[in-house]
Amino acid sequence: MTMSSSLAPWAPRVLSILRLIAGLLFLEHGLVKLAGFPGPGPANMTTLLYAAALIETIGGALVAVGLFTRLAAFIMSGEMAVAYFLRHAPQGFFPILNHGEDAILYCFIFLYLAAAGGGAWSLDRGMRRVD
Repeated sequence: MTMSSSLAPWAPRVLSILRLIAGLLFLEHGLVKLAGFPGPGPANMTTLLYAAALIETIGGALVAVGLFTRLAAFIMSGEMAVAYFLRHAPQGFFPILNHGEDAILYCFIFLYLAAAGGGAWSLDRGMRRVD
């Protein structure tokens, strides 16, 4: 038995774990902006920052539980692309120097979730079951 064949059955479960963790981390970003929890929020909430906070809070919660995963993840992927090009790219070309690595990683993690779905342990999958 090869390593890939022994790990393959775990792929849908690990996808669910990735979805859960990414969703919770994104939810935390939104809560900091909206509620100042678990740390201090931004001093100046612009309309764009408020919209981002709503996407992060609502989308992060939906992705964390795996409900409407594809749609929420697609919207959040787009938000991170916009965030990168508006905030980080003007600071320089290289993500390590413009501090845009997180935005790029979130963008592609959510793009993957939009394509792959919520995985084995998601409300989306539970709602599709017909017994």
